[in-house]
Amino acid sequence: MSVRPGIAERLSRMIQLPTVYAERAERGPAPFDAFADLLVDLYPLVHERLERERIGELGILYRWRGRVAERPTVLMAHFDVVPVDESDAWSHPPFEGRIEGGWVYGRGALDDKGPLVVVMDAVENLLAAGFTPARDVYLSFGGDEETFGGAARVIAETLRDRGVEPWLVLDEGGAVVAAPLPFVRGRAAMVGVGEKGVLTLRLSARGEGGHASAPPSRTAVRRIARAVERLGPGTFPARTPTAVTRMLELFATRADGIPHRLYRLLAAMPWLTARAFAAMGGEPAALVRTTVAATMQSGGTAANVLPSQASATLNLRIALGESVQSTVTRVRRRIADRHVTVEVLEGDEPSPESSTENAQFALITEAVKVSHPDAATVPYMMMAATDSRHFHRFSPAVYRFAPLEMSKAQRSSIHGVDERVDITALERGELFHRTLLQRLE
Repeated sequence: MSVRPGIAERLSRMIQLPTVYAERAERGPAPFDAFADLLVDLYPLVHERLERERIGELGILYRWRGRVAERPTVLMAHFDVVPVDESDAWSHPPFEGRIEGGWVYGRGALDDKGPLVVVMDAVENLLAAGFTPARDVYLSFGGDEETFGGAARVIAETLRDRGVEPWLVLDEGGAVVAAPLPFVRGRAAMVGVGEKGVLTLRLSARGEGGHASAPPSRTAVRRIARAVERLGPGTFPARTPTAVTRMLELFATRADGIPHRLYRLLAAMPWLTARAFAAMGGEPAALVRTTVAATMQSGGTAANVLPSQASATLNLRIALGESVQSTVTRVRRRIADRHVTVEVLEGDEPSPESSTENAQFALITEAVKVSHPDAATVPYMMMAATDSRHFHRFSPAVYRFAPLEMSKAQRSSIHGVDERVDITALERGELFHRTLLQRLE
């Protein structure tokens, strides 16, 4: 069965709706309501034959009844997008949804309206062919993922309260990439089998105010600056997750000579991998330890006035094997200043690692072989947070994979400038989901 023409046009129409949750106060709810209505217009068979309900204000849940209700599959996506900096030089207006040269341009093309459109197209096409899945399928779409909102959490809690225990949950995350590590041949479908936790902390301190001409030895600003400085890269120990070891094992088979031996050595010695990746910094280091980033700071009212209080906001990504509580405890010990208050603003625990030796991962691998025949399916650890984190507490198999080819430049455009997706990639993504649904047993 061929793909219906118009997948690019459908994505374009989705992009044209500025569903920026962070700007919802200014824009109002209209773009979000219009998006829900647009789905009805674009996918008539889905809305004729599936059960749809609004969960909370920003959750949309579909139920596609299969031959049996037990062990359902949940396919996830989100339809909110991050804001656009008006000073950035986009090739095309970010909410125009321009289709040009085989590409669809615009905010959300990759994150996450592109992955959403391939799910909906796959279901619509299967319905047109008279297909019924072997078991129930749920489509879970949230409208506030980019702000760590609660739409997906409410959907997950609703399903749990109804006694629904998903056999497989698949959300955004990894993609199909070329040369995923140096000297590794070919392409890889990177499937996130776990994700780090998210923790936001506020550090605050008080001090003597007054004129800046006679500062005391320890001001509020200096206390906060010292606290942030003490939370350097070595704050948390490095450990190699099982997913990273498995990733290196598979990459060793796609490398030659010295790189082949190096990847085999790292796979066989997780402690060495942890040290090596930590020393490399950046993304490799983030794979093996909890990271700390100071993202905001405040204090003071004038250039010549000592602030009586100062604060800094920290964003931490918690490594598997640690917890929100253990992370906060280590931060307090590392700061070692009783005059600095550590406040938890929000926190989500890291997920457990889903297996790569089960029928669910095998099904994902089978679908990849059909949609992207030259790509190896490789597990890895997600460093960012996804809506799927709300499901891992009651589902044994949660994976994070958007079946779209993404170059390094495209991945950089996510949350950046000139976000775009190849139309051919959308067609392959639809084929992936169509194959996965057809092969459910």
